[in-house]
Amino acid sequence: MGKTYATLLIAIFVSAGLLISAHPALAQERIRIAWAGESPANSPIWVVQEKGLLKKQGLTPEVIRISASPIALQAMLAGEVDVIVTSVTTLVSSRLAGADIVMVLGMVPTFVDHIISLPTITGVEQLKGKMGGVNRLGSTSDLGLRLALRKLGVDPEKDVKIITAGGNPERFAALSKSIVQFTIMPEPFVREAEKLGFKDLLDIGSLKIPFWWNAVLTREAIIKAKRPLFTRFARGMMEAVHFIKTDKEGAKAIFSKNLRITDPESLERAWRAYNTVFPENLMPTPDGVKTMLDDLAPRNPKAAAADAKAFVDMSLAQEIEASGFLKQLYKK
Repeated sequence: MGKTYATLLIAIFVSAGLLISAHPALAQERIRIAWAGESPANSPIWVVQEKGLLKKQGLTPEVIRISASPIALQAMLAGEVDVIVTSVTTLVSSRLAGADIVMVLGMVPTFVDHIISLPTITGVEQLKGKMGGVNRLGSTSDLGLRLALRKLGVDPEKDVKIITAGGNPERFAALSKSIVQFTIMPEPFVREAEKLGFKDLLDIGSLKIPFWWNAVLTREAIIKAKRPLFTRFARGMMEAVHFIKTDKEGAKAIFSKNLRITDPESLERAWRAYNTVFPENLMPTPDGVKTMLDDLAPRNPKAAAADAKAFVDMSLAQEIEASGFLKQLYKK
């Protein structure tokens, strides 16, 4: 009798296990994602959360907002998260230091900041001799400002002085007191700057400088061990970008919720800026890495010797594109 009961119990557990495996809602695999920065550049992460797009792919996301990219990187190196969403700056600095960090999806392939100035400044050449403020020296925005100025004929090392001025409220305050005469920030904060009387001097995105302003990074060891999980994650991210591109009002509502901005014009401008900048296939091309390496090369021999192709793994995006997933998504 006891043997029969034990056999029955085993059969029940085996059946339950088969049911769980067969039912995607009960077989969700966990993925841990960390992101940093209050910007629409992170909006695909907001969309996958809000719309349950990773759950649709059989994943249970644990999404963690972290205050700064270096902290997100340390969390991934410590094995606490699987992926981080941040810029090529984090990718390059960590890989040059010996970490096996690689970019698997590219989200924002150029700078999206604008140069904001006092209203008395009407041209970029008038920035010469002036002081600019960035959130932090060495940050992505700082690099974007310096590359843009150089491309426009203003030497960022000799013609201007750039200082750390803090977050958007601190930089607005510094502009108001003329402590700095120009700064840098993306939409929808450009609209906020104009409402305060400052000038939108230049859209750096118009210069088309290749640079991964935001991307999905992981460790080579993690993607090797969990490739099927990453394939599903990538599909969810691509579907999030599709949502942003094709559902304007839905995307603006998610922007508003996460940025705590309600001004219709600010949200419209933010949607226009990011709707066009996100690539449909999220292909992590090496050109946006090369810009960073070239900037570092004069000061860093490792950067001078590095091959940008080694910093990206394009195979995931290529595999999904070849599968027809994007054609089906966009009905092409």
